[in-house]
Amino acid sequence: ELTERQRRHLRGLAHALPPVVRLGSAGLTEAVASETARALGDHELIKVKAPGGDRAARDELFAELARRTGSALVHRIGNVAVLYRPRAEPPGLVIPDR
Repeated sequence: ELTERQRRHLRGLAHALPPVVRLGSAGLTEAVASETARALGDHELIKVKAPGGDRAARDELFAELARRTGSALVHRIGNVAVLYRPRAEPPGLVIPDR
């Protein structure tokens, strides 16, 4: 689990990133989950954009996507979420200690 300091640092790094994964009207499919996992393996820190609609449904969708990909939900604002999953090799982003 990420600390608030780590979340703040990752939010700052993600600010300028464009969304890498866009969810369609079909919602969270197996293809979307595998594409998100691949993107996390490549980038570690990504933005995911979901279609507009019910806020509670979007929150649930982002939480389920994070669970399926083994990532941490760093931040969510509107219909965009930031996910983070550190990779072992080669080491990528350096985040502050707890």
